[in-house]
Amino acid sequence: MSLFAIVLLIILGVFLLLVEFLVVPGITVAGIGGVLLIITGIYLSYALHGIAAGNYVLLGSVLFMVVSLYFSLKSRTWRKTMLESTLDGKVNTFDLSIIKPGDTGKAVTRLGPMGKVEINGVLYEAKAGDIIIDAETDITVVKVLSDKLIVKPTNLN
Repeated sequence: MSLFAIVLLIILGVFLLLVEFLVVPGITVAGIGGVLLIITGIYLSYALHGIAAGNYVLLGSVLFMVVSLYFSLKSRTWRKTMLESTLDGKVNTFDLSIIKPGDTGKAVTRLGPMGKVEINGVLYEAKAGDIIIDAETDITVVKVLSDKLIVKPTNLN
């Protein structure tokens, strides 16, 4: 195998590793294939062309990987594939003028400790604190936080 073919194996391996790092995160076929191609290229350079050529190929491979990773992360070429929109909405927020501590309702699901409650005909996410409240139990709002209600059974003093 010629030295040119070995260099092509290593370049393809580095390309697959860049695809793994930047496009398809996780351990996938691209990453495993890239590592195998790089290791195979370095091994073949030692086996077929001697220690001196193998050392040069090893050093060149490491430098090429570092430089290509640096320029791939530094350049703005990946901006076209990146998601730039942001999510600024909020889920399950409460209007403090509608729900106040002391309001009553009914547990729709079991609260152990989180679950759904119905207050004034509207479903909310609620937390029961340190106790478990069964479904269809009357509840009282103890505290209103920005994203959930703290409730207790109405018959519990």
